[in-house]
Amino acid sequence: MENTPHSAAASVEETEGPDRAEANIALAGGGTAVSAIPAEELTRLTDDIVSALKTVYDPEIPADIYELGLIYKIDIDDDRNVAIDMTLTAPGCPVAGEMPGWVENAVGTVEGIQVVKVELVFDPPWTPERMSEEAQVAVGWY
Repeated sequence: MENTPHSAAASVEETEGPDRAEANIALAGGGTAVSAIPAEELTRLTDDIVSALKTVYDPEIPADIYELGLIYKIDIDDDRNVAIDMTLTAPGCPVAGEMPGWVENAVGTVEGIQVVKVELVFDPPWTPERMSEEAQVAVGWY
């Protein structure tokens, strides 16, 4: 997503490990521009997007994709378009062709969001260390 001083994008990038759910919220482009979206609305949009992501489950694992650590980045541009980078637990996942659509549909229900685009990425590869404690409990690892 290109970032100019007149078109900043808020970005949520996930960190690795169990504290991954504590998302890093920053401005795309290194924080040099300011989002045109008021901070309070940006916080609400981010919270609502994360809540929507938590309604999407990997059909082979009893945990949602957010807590599994499959969401790598969420960008919200000034027009309230959302770009999400996500991965899969394995590149050969049987629902690889369907899951991005599930994510687009879920996030598309968030009030105020215009367009949602989801990109599958495999770098860095997903590992179980990306799972939150909640997901580890759900799969019986904790």
